[in-house]
Amino acid sequence: MTAHAILPSRNEDYGFFQTLTNCPQRERRSAEVWTLASRLIAAAIGADTEDEMIGIRDFLDSRMGRHFADDVVGNMTGCNIDSEAAINSAIRRWQDWRISKRTAREEGIPVGLPYLTGWVQHFAVTAAMTDAD
Repeated sequence: MTAHAILPSRNEDYGFFQTLTNCPQRERRSAEVWTLASRLIAAAIGADTEDEMIGIRDFLDSRMGRHFADDVVGNMTGCNIDSEAAINSAIRRWQDWRISKRTAREEGIPVGLPYLTGWVQHFAVTAAMTDAD
């Protein structure tokens, strides 16, 4: 797998970044946790292209990224664990869930994909289509 650059947030007032900024349990700065989350997600889903790294950034900047961050913060609070363990736990949970027929119909993500993979791919495709215009 070729290592691609971690992309910074383009929306620090929302999504994953904002949720982590407001987290009282955080032991690292939001930018460090953003980089860590991006790197761990990339490894978990096998991201090996720039488009997939864009998908990770856009996922984390989105409403879905805020929900993912809520899961991470819940892990940190409830389990009293560090951010890396909390992110890995959230990744495992999100990868265990599957894209439903309803989500497939509404968002165009194939049924049955791991939830995290599906959403990152959705944002990667959306960004690629936007750039093509």
